[in-house]
Amino acid sequence: MTDMDVLTLDGGRFAHLFRPGFVHRDLYVSPAVFAQEMRTLFGRTWVYVGHESELPAPNDFLMRSIGRRPVIVTRLDDGTLAVLLNRCTHRGALVCRTARGNARRFTCGYHAWTYDNAGRCIGIPLKHAYGDAFRTDANNLLRAPRVESYRGFIFASMSEAVPPLVAHLAGARQMLDQWLDRDGGRPVVVRNGEMQFLTHANWKTVYDNAGDGYHPPFSHTSMLRVFAERYGDVDMQYYSENFDEAPLLSKDLGNGHTMLDQRPAMHAQSAWARQHVQPGREVLEKALVDQYGAERALRMLDDSTGSGMNLNIFPNLLIIGNQIQLLEPQAVNRTVVRWFSTSLEGAPPEINATRMRMQEDFPSFGEVDDTAQFESCQRGMEDVPELEWIDISRHMRTGVGRPDADGLWREPISSDLHLRCYYDAWRRIMEQGDAS
Repeated sequence: MTDMDVLTLDGGRFAHLFRPGFVHRDLYVSPAVFAQEMRTLFGRTWVYVGHESELPAPNDFLMRSIGRRPVIVTRLDDGTLAVLLNRCTHRGALVCRTARGNARRFTCGYHAWTYDNAGRCIGIPLKHAYGDAFRTDANNLLRAPRVESYRGFIFASMSEAVPPLVAHLAGARQMLDQWLDRDGGRPVVVRNGEMQFLTHANWKTVYDNAGDGYHPPFSHTSMLRVFAERYGDVDMQYYSENFDEAPLLSKDLGNGHTMLDQRPAMHAQSAWARQHVQPGREVLEKALVDQYGAERALRMLDDSTGSGMNLNIFPNLLIIGNQIQLLEPQAVNRTVVRWFSTSLEGAPPEINATRMRMQEDFPSFGEVDDTAQFESCQRGMEDVPELEWIDISRHMRTGVGRPDADGLWREPISSDLHLRCYYDAWRRIMEQGDAS
C-alpha cells in the first residue's frame, strides 16, 4: 500500500464522486447512491451477521440484516448455520418478527405459509386452490449462497462470486486472532445483551469515525476533562507532530479493512493502572490477587482492559476495546449502531465483571459525543449544497507512511488512511454491479 494506491480506478460509473483526497457529498446524502449500496455493495461482499455464541443450541435463531435485507441466522439440527432471507415467498411479509429465539419452523403471520429453519416451504393452507401443477418446493425461502464462520464470527454473502472468507479478511484476520488470543485465548462469548443507538446519519459517517484517531481530544473534550478531574490524567497522547514520536498508528489491513493501534501507549506500562476508577474496582482486583497472586492477577487485568485496537472489518463490523459494534443502515440518513458486550468463557467471574464495567463506560460517555458529531456532519452535508466535497486527504501527501514490522502499511493515528482504504474497496465492489 502507498498513498497512490488508493482511489485509483479510472472511469467507471462512480468516478464523478471521487477526486484525489476528496469524496463527493452524494456518497452520504443521495438516496440513489444509498439504494445502490444496499443492493450492490452489501450484496457482493462478506457481511458480518452474528457470533456463534449467540446460537448455542440447535434451532436457535437471530434476526439480522445484510444491508437492508432482513435475514434470519439459524443453527440447524446438525449444528450447521444457514442465513435465510426473511421474506415470505407468497406476499413478501416477514416470516420471523422476533429478534431471537429457538424454533424449528417459521410461520408467516399473514397467510400462515410455513417454512422449516433450513428455509424449506413445508406448509400452505388450502394449497389445492393453486392447482395440481403447484410445487411447494418451488416456494422455499431464499438463502444466502455463502455462509462461513471464522473463529465464531459468522459472515454471509449474497453472491457466490466472493473469495473464501479468510482471503477476504486479509490482514484483519491476524488482528482478529490477536484480539481473540489475549488472556490465554479463552473463547469469547456474546450473550450479555446489547446497547443500541439510532443516529440520523449515513452509515458511512459512522464507519468514517471508526478509524478516525484525529477527533478524540476534541470531540470527547468534556468526557476527558471529567475523567481527568475525577481520576487524574490517565488518557493517552493520541498523536504528535513528529511521526517518529507518535506511538499510535493507523493501519491498512487490505480489502477495505483497517485498524487504529493504540497498544503501544495503552500497554506501555499497565493498561489496568491507566483505566480510570469504576464501581467495585478495588474489590475485584483484591479478589483476583488473593486467588492468583499479584503478578498473575495484574497480567489478567491488563489483558482484559480493552484491546488497544479499533478493528474495522468492512463494511459493517467494528471491534472496539472488548466490544463488537454492528452497523445496520436504515436509510440514507439513518443508521442503527448496535454495541454487543463480550465475556470470556471459563474466566474468573471477577474478570468478566471487570469487562462488563468497562464495556458500560464508553457507550455511555463517548458514543453520545460521536453520535452528535455524526448528525452534525449529516446536516452540514445535506443542507449546504454549495460545498460539494469532503476532505479525506490528511497525511496523504506528507510521506510519513511506511510498512510496519508486521508488513502492514502504517500512518499516524490522525491520518485519513482509513477512509481512503475503504473507499478504494467501495469503488471496486460497486463497479462490479449487482450480485449474481
